[in-house]
Amino acid sequence: MKLATGRVVGGKVVIEGEPLQEGATVTVLAHEDNETFELGPQEEAELLHAIEQVKNGKFVDGDEFFGRLR
Repeated sequence: MKLATGRVVGGKVVIEGEPLQEGATVTVLAHEDNETFELGPQEEAELLHAIEQVKNGKFVDGDEFFGRLR
């Protein structure tokens, strides 16, 4: 599983950085213009820690995760 960000250009999502594999299945989460959310200090610290772990390659991909659940 990869985390990628991008922008809509000409009605299409353009991914920033390394391109995804042709035919890859993706999920798009689009923020509303005025949508916000709030986190407490502990939640924010946990989120930032999790983002750093993913950036450093320390995560379990979806197939492995679901395999562990079985």
